[in-house]
Amino acid sequence: MTFEEIKELLIAKFGQEVIVQEETNGHQPALVIAPDSISAVCFELRDNEKTWFDYLSCLSGIDYGADENIFGIVYHLASLPYKNTLTLKVMQYHDRSRDELPSFPTVTDVWKAAEWHEREAYDLLGIRFDKHPDLRRILLPDDWEGFPLRKDYKVQEYYNDIKVD
Repeated sequence: MTFEEIKELLIAKFGQEVIVQEETNGHQPALVIAPDSISAVCFELRDNEKTWFDYLSCLSGIDYGADENIFGIVYHLASLPYKNTLTLKVMQYHDRSRDELPSFPTVTDVWKAAEWHEREAYDLLGIRFDKHPDLRRILLPDDWEGFPLRKDYKVQEYYNDIKVD
């Protein structure tokens, strides 16, 4: 299926509001999906016999900057039977002055590989994934303070009495 056909399939199934935006300039076009719908959209793309996006090749968290206060997730999907790829994105505003972390629905129930990808986004960007089965740090020590890939991250001077450069 083409990008346009996939877009039309999703609109027919979920309604026009499921697609917030299209990004067609760049190397690979992307559909920006309403965050609350991402899990249902992913299930549809995986299970629909016309698409069969059976492989989550990458899931990345993004901090769009302290001025915008927007966090996002990019999903790179592949259909091995159809030799097709698709990029999905979700984005949302998050007030950095609040103690709670930005949050998106998990897709671990769609693709098991998402467990590790989502843990990495949590560990490095502080993005929570609702209903994730084991959301904890994966790269940094459990007692590490902050999230180093955030645009507003301040490097701590010392960690366990060791100077951090």
